[in-house]
Amino acid sequence: MDFTELYRFHGNLAFSPNSRFILAAIQNRLVLRTTSTFQIFQTWQIDQSPTPTNALFSSKDKTSSEPISHIGWSCDSEYLLAASTKQGTVHVYNVQDINWSARIESGTEGLVKAEWAPDGRTILCFSQWGLRVTIWSLVTGVASATYIQFPVHPDTGYAFRSDGRYFILAERHKSKDTLGVYDTQDSYKLVRHFPLPTSALASLALSPTGNHFAVWEGPIEYKLHVLSLAGDLQGSFSPDSDPGFGIRRVSWHPSGMFLAVGGWDDKIHILDLTWTVAATLELSARIPSGVVSVPFGENHPNGRRQQKVEVSYHVPNYSATKPASESIADERLRSPHSIVIQRADMTKSNPKSGTAQLEWNKNGSLLLVRFDNSPNALHIFDFPTMEQPEFRPRLRSVLLHSRPIAHARWNPVRKGSLILCCASQSLYMWSDEWVGENGEEEMAECIGVPAKSFETRDIRWTPDGKGVVLLDSKDSLFCCAFEVEDA
Repeated sequence: MDFTELYRFHGNLAFSPNSRFILAAIQNRLVLRTTSTFQIFQTWQIDQSPTPTNALFSSKDKTSSEPISHIGWSCDSEYLLAASTKQGTVHVYNVQDINWSARIESGTEGLVKAEWAPDGRTILCFSQWGLRVTIWSLVTGVASATYIQFPVHPDTGYAFRSDGRYFILAERHKSKDTLGVYDTQDSYKLVRHFPLPTSALASLALSPTGNHFAVWEGPIEYKLHVLSLAGDLQGSFSPDSDPGFGIRRVSWHPSGMFLAVGGWDDKIHILDLTWTVAATLELSARIPSGVVSVPFGENHPNGRRQQKVEVSYHVPNYSATKPASESIADERLRSPHSIVIQRADMTKSNPKSGTAQLEWNKNGSLLLVRFDNSPNALHIFDFPTMEQPEFRPRLRSVLLHSRPIAHARWNPVRKGSLILCCASQSLYMWSDEWVGENGEEEMAECIGVPAKSFETRDIRWTPDGKGVVLLDSKDSLFCCAFEVEDA
C-alpha cells in the first residue's frame, strides 16, 4: 500500500461521499484537501463572534475560540457543515463557491449535535436536555424551520428510511416512550405518532427494507420489540435464561430477514422474521483447528529484537524481517487453540463483558463480532445464504492479537474485505478474495506504517472502498493508505 505524509487534525475528519476530498477540523479552522494529491484545496476560518444568547449569558472572554465539535458532508459532496456545540452555532459552506456561507444559531436550548439529512439540503440540530430537534432547509431558509419536541436520544434514537422519505424519531411525552414518523418530502409533517412498548427506551434500529424497526429496553432488562412503521407490534424477544443485564448491540441483516442481538453476556441471538431465535452464537474459550491466526512472539529466535512494527497473524516464534511498509501474510494454527476469556465483575457499573461490536459485511454473508471480555480476539462467522437448504451459521475465523483491538471496519463496497487496528504502528487487513492455487482463499496481513512515531488508534475506509485513513488521536495526526494497482 502507498502511504501519504502525516497531517494534523483536531478530533474531526471526514471524507466526501464522492471520495474526492477529505475535510479536517483544526481547532476553529477547516482544511479541505483533495485525495488525488492531498494538497490544500480550500480553508475556512470559523466565525467566532458570539450569538446573542452567548453574549447575554456567558461570562467567558468573548474573543476566546471554541473548537469545532461536528463536521459533515451533504450527500452530493457540494456542501459541508461545521458545528460548535459550546458556541451553539452551525456553519455551512459551499465547496465550489468560497463566497457562499450560512450560519445557524441555536437559542437558549443549546446544541448537542448537528447533521445532514439524506437530501443534502436539510440540517438537523438536536438541542440540549432533549428539548427538541430543529430542521433547517438551505433551499427556503428560515421560513422552513420545523421543530419536533422531546427526542429521547440525539445519537441512537432516530433513523431515516433507506430512500430518505420518512424520518422516525423516538420521543418522550408524559413520561412515556413514543415514536413519530415524519414525511421528509412534506416539510417533515407528522404522519403517525404512537406509543412504544418500552418503559425506558435505550435505542432503535430501522430495518434496511424500511418495513420494521426494533426498539429495546435500557441496561436493566433484556427485552426487544419489533414494530411496523404503522405502529403494529410484530413480536417481542427476551432470552429464556437470565442474562443478568440488558442489550448492548443490535444489527439488522442487509436483507432485513434477520436480526442479530447481543447483550452483556457471551451470546449472540439471531432472530428470523418470526422474531424467534433461529441460531445462537456463543463465545467459547476453545477454538477448533484451522480457524485461529495468532501473532508471533516479540523476540527473534536468535535473540535479536524484531522490528518496532508489531506483525500479527503468524505462528509463535516465526522469524521475519520485513520493511515497515511491507506486509506479511498469516499462517493458521492446525490444532485446537484456547483463548483467554476475562470474567468481569458484574457487580460494578459498565463491566467489561458482552458484545462490543456486531456488524454484517456488505451482502450479509459474514458477521463480525467482538467481545469486551476477549478484547484481543475478533470472531468472523460465516452466514448461510437464503438459497442454502440448512440454516447453520458457523465460526469461520478468529483473529488473535497481542493487543486489544481498537476498531474493526468492513469495506463499504467489497463483501470480503476487513481492516482493524490495535493502537500500534500497524494496520491489519483480512480478506477472503485472495486468489490462490485452490481458488479464492482467506488472507490476513499486517502492514506497518512507515512513520517514526504513529499509533493507529482508529481506522476508516474511504467511501469508494479503495483506501483507508489512519488516525492517531493522541498526537492529532492522520495519514491515508491506498492500494497499489497492478500495472
